[in-house]
Amino acid sequence: MGAGQVIFDGTPTQAEVLVERTQPGRPHAGKVLAAIQPHSDDIPLFAAGTVAKLIDEGYTGYLIRMTNDDMAGPGTVGETVLANQRDNQQVARALGLTKVFDLNYSNHQMDQESKIEIRARLIFLFRLLKVDTVIGYDPYGHYEENPDHYVTAQAVEAACWMAAGGKDYPEHFEAGLKPWAVKEKYYFSRGPQLVNRVVDISSTIDRKVAANLANLAQGPAGANGARLRRALADKGLRLPVLGADDESANASYIKHILLQRDVETGSKYGLAYAEPYHYIGPPPDAVGDYVRKNAVPLRQ
Repeated sequence: MGAGQVIFDGTPTQAEVLVERTQPGRPHAGKVLAAIQPHSDDIPLFAAGTVAKLIDEGYTGYLIRMTNDDMAGPGTVGETVLANQRDNQQVARALGLTKVFDLNYSNHQMDQESKIEIRARLIFLFRLLKVDTVIGYDPYGHYEENPDHYVTAQAVEAACWMAAGGKDYPEHFEAGLKPWAVKEKYYFSRGPQLVNRVVDISSTIDRKVAANLANLAQGPAGANGARLRRALADKGLRLPVLGADDESANASYIKHILLQRDVETGSKYGLAYAEPYHYIGPPPDAVGDYVRKNAVPLRQ
C-alpha cells in the first residue's frame, strides 16, 4: 500500500491508504448519504461506484445537484436544462438514490452567487435529511478550473461543520429541525489531491456504467462507443471489446475506456476497479480515549 498525508483534526500525520472493500449484509442500515454534484455528470464519473456500494450496504441516499446545467447539452438553453434534469433523475434511479434536490444555480456562474446562501441551503438539507456522509468535490484539491466545482466544494465543507451548531439559523429549530453533525466525507477531485482511501467498486462497476449511460445530454460516454466502432470499421479495424452492436459498444466504451482511471487505481491495490478519495472521518474522541485509559474506581 502507498502512504498519504491524512488530516482529521488539523494535524498532518502519515498513514497508509485504506482500501475500503464491500461489506456483506447491510452494516450501514439507518445511515444517510448525500451525493452532491455541481453537474449531472460529476457523481457518475467520479463516485457512482462508491454511492452504489454504500446504498447496497444499507444507506439511504439523496442526490443534490447544484446547477441546472444550462450551458452543457444539446439544443437551445431551455432544451438543455430539460434534458439534464431528466438525465439527473435517471442517474439517481440507476444508483438507487431516494430523491433528487435540484438547487438550479446557473452553470459556470456559481462564483457570482452568494456563498452564504449556498451554504445555508446545504445546512438546511443536512439537518432535514440527517445526513451522516457526504460525497462530493474536494475543497482541498489542486488546479480546479471550474468555478462550480470549487464553490460547491467549499460550501459543502463549511455546511458540514456549521450544521452541527446550536446557534446557526435558529429558525430551523423553530421548524422542528435540530443541529446535525455530518460525520464522514468522501472527497474526489479531477486533479491532484491527497488520497488516503480507495473504495473497491468491482461489485458495482456495472451500476456505474448504467449511471453514465443515463447521462445522455452532457456525459462523455453517450454514443461514443458506437461511433468509435463505426469509425474503426470504416478503416477496416475493430476493437473486440466493443462488441457487435451499438448498445454493447456504448457500455463497453464506458467500462473499458472511459473509466481507465478506476482500472489504474484498482490495479495498484489488486482490485479490478476502484475510486480514490480524500476521506475525512469523525474526529478522534480525545477525552473519551483519555478517560478509558486512565480512569480508576473511586474506591479500591
